[in-house]
Amino acid sequence: MYIIETLIGTPLGALIDFCYELTGNFGLCIILFTFLVKIILFPISLMSQKNSIKLFKLQPALEDIKARYSGEFNEMLKEQKALYKREKYSTLKATLPLLIQIPIIIGVVRAVSGSVENGGYDFIFCGLDLSVIPTINSALVIIPLLSALSALLMCFVQNALNPLTKMQGFLAKWGTAGFLTIFSGYFAFVLEAGFGLFWITGNLLGALITIICTLIYNPKKYVDLSSYSVSTKRTKEDRAAAKERKRIEKLREKEDVKRFFSNQKQLVFYSEASGFYKYFQVYIEYILENSDITVHYLTSDINDQVFDIKHPRFETYYCGANGLITVFMKMDADVVAMTMPDLEVYHYKRSLVKKDIEYIYIDHGMGSFNLMLRKGALDSFDTIFCYGKNHNEEIRAMEEVYKLAEKKLVNVGFGLLDIISERYNKLEKTENLKPQILIAPSWQKDNILEYCLDELMEGLLSDDYKLIIRPHPEFIKRFPLKMKQIFNKYEAQLGERLEIQTDFSSNSTVYLSDLIITDWSSIALEFSLTTKKPSLFINTPMKVMNPEWQKINVEPMDLWIRDMLGVSLAPDELFGAGEVIGKLLGNKEEYRNKIDKLINDYMYNIGEAAHFGGNYIIEQIKELDKNEN
Repeated sequence: MYIIETLIGTPLGALIDFCYELTGNFGLCIILFTFLVKIILFPISLMSQKNSIKLFKLQPALEDIKARYSGEFNEMLKEQKALYKREKYSTLKATLPLLIQIPIIIGVVRAVSGSVENGGYDFIFCGLDLSVIPTINSALVIIPLLSALSALLMCFVQNALNPLTKMQGFLAKWGTAGFLTIFSGYFAFVLEAGFGLFWITGNLLGALITIICTLIYNPKKYVDLSSYSVSTKRTKEDRAAAKERKRIEKLREKEDVKRFFSNQKQLVFYSEASGFYKYFQVYIEYILENSDITVHYLTSDINDQVFDIKHPRFETYYCGANGLITVFMKMDADVVAMTMPDLEVYHYKRSLVKKDIEYIYIDHGMGSFNLMLRKGALDSFDTIFCYGKNHNEEIRAMEEVYKLAEKKLVNVGFGLLDIISERYNKLEKTENLKPQILIAPSWQKDNILEYCLDELMEGLLSDDYKLIIRPHPEFIKRFPLKMKQIFNKYEAQLGERLEIQTDFSSNSTVYLSDLIITDWSSIALEFSLTTKKPSLFINTPMKVMNPEWQKINVEPMDLWIRDMLGVSLAPDELFGAGEVIGKLLGNKEEYRNKIDKLINDYMYNIGEAAHFGGNYIIEQIKELDKNEN
């Protein structure tokens, strides 16, 4: 602190001396000194204004990142950093005015104190003695009051004009204003009155500089301010309801976790959200029908559909994401099965109290582990349920390249595909009057809806198709405004030819369509492998979770299977999409034969995943019982 006071306070003191020589009055000297400091720092204020507008323009992209990577803090920070770099936004420029202001304030305190100690100045200004501390001179209480009011005025101007404050809610804006007002009044009260005059002048000039910067770089010239209005305002009733929901969830979690650990458990399935039950369903149903094992189902969704399932040996529990950390550390079952990868990579760890738990990984689909999961995502699992040859080949290749311990690979088959195929075979099938085309993208970054929907629709507008846009449920949940814009844009153009599906209680639109168009979603595999109909793939930027995927000498299924199930098009080829679709629909029999051969040659245990997966779990638990006895 002494160094800062000396290095900054000394030259500032010299500047105050210079200003006093020009004015002959300490009050006028402080005003002139403050004006000169603001002039010197004006380029930085202007740079900060320009930088603020740049951040203001980035808000839609930042909101997208926040929505897309909700719950994935590291990925969110990584994407934000990449966005800032790409758009040349500087976080240093955003904080630079504050970083400069702090040492200047310290230096001014030192300089004013030194001036008072050295004497020789006329400290009387407008009848007030600026050489004393206000607390010992009641006449000078007006200075802290003016300091507080000037700070409030500056905050009012900034709240009205500064682009960044427009993104804040009422409490954020005026809470900060209240703090700065009290802060300004307090320090002007406990320090020499000369410092108080500096603070008053600085606040008034700060408000003026904000106005000047806005005139030079007016946010209205660069962005539509109306589209950035705060939409997160909640009524008192909304806040009360949210608080009550949180209270109920906490209470439910406490009760369920207590019951979870009070029960003896051999088998636990963990689900991240409602809807994930379909990946476990065939195994759970087989176990309940063919053994006396109780299935304990732990979910992080308080509204999970599994709570409606009633069976004497099916126990359900709720635990939120934060509480789950402790539950995993204290896990005491024999076998734990889940679709959540990255065990031991982040905050969810293997049990600390039971070291011999068998952790089984059950994937969401046929896709590549190596491409679509993070590096090391499966390293801490003991057993992997494999749906086809690609899963086997990739796991063994990763073990060899990274010198990992060999896992147990169980060739079970794809249980979800068995369920879908059974339902599809029971559907009443009729020929569509017009070919029905389903557009069903993923919700990853740069999916069809965000990247090339206009180009795709332009290629289909002139053709006589029934079009259905079926967004991913996560896209609807996280990006409602984008969905509204899509609906408004195409409803008027296509009328009855277009349907936008937001109800996912039935998959009939999927399996009764003649063709599916997607990007990198696994829905194409489920559609084509079930119906034996072709798919059209759009080569949008590929989602790669593992940057080291090419170290494994196994081509990901996600790449080579596209040309087995249909045709791939680059986004700049979509003007000819109608012609390509016509050829695909005209060669249905050819694709049926190709898909049948792919299934027979490549996939495990078609229609029998329940037996192979369920029986494996039963036998493992029997073996553990035998060893314990």
